[in-house]
Amino acid sequence: MDALLTALLGCLLGEIGDKSQLLLIALAMRFNRNGVMIAAIAVAAIANAALSAAAGAFIAPMLATNARILFLALALIFLGGGLLMRVRQPDMLEGWRLGAFLTSALGLFILGFGDGPQFLILGVATRTGEPMLAALGGAIGVIAAQTTAVLMRERLLAVLPIRAIRLGGGALVLAAGFMVGATALSLT
Repeated sequence: MDALLTALLGCLLGEIGDKSQLLLIALAMRFNRNGVMIAAIAVAAIANAALSAAAGAFIAPMLATNARILFLALALIFLGGGLLMRVRQPDMLEGWRLGAFLTSALGLFILGFGDGPQFLILGVATRTGEPMLAALGGAIGVIAAQTTAVLMRERLLAVLPIRAIRLGGGALVLAAGFMVGATALSLT
């Protein structure tokens, strides 16, 4: 259950105000096809989460217990640092003529590579040895955050204190990452 909740909450927080949400707001206004876009979100999120969890399951047996804990700490630090950084406007994929589903799914899938939530799923799967729960939790968190962007569009940015959420969440996740890292290094 730790794997599910850690990945869900971390990925949900990591997606708030992120470039994926900004892209989705623009695509939702461009295509105006909520159902198709939500299906694309689900496909991209599940694919990215499955890849991350599979990589975690592959890596985990090669690492000692403390190394797996340290890997999770690095994933948390990476996510927390990403939350503290200013988000740049992503390419709006205006030249893509693939339709609402493929533009959204491929755009989100590509944006997800190397992103903090994807690395968190990898770290959780590596640490806990429960890649299915890590993938499920991460996918649910990403889908929840991104679906909200499609349904609310630009109102999301007006209603939520995005910068405060990212700064507070980043500080909290960084602190958790450093505490987990201290545990891994036997400093506590």
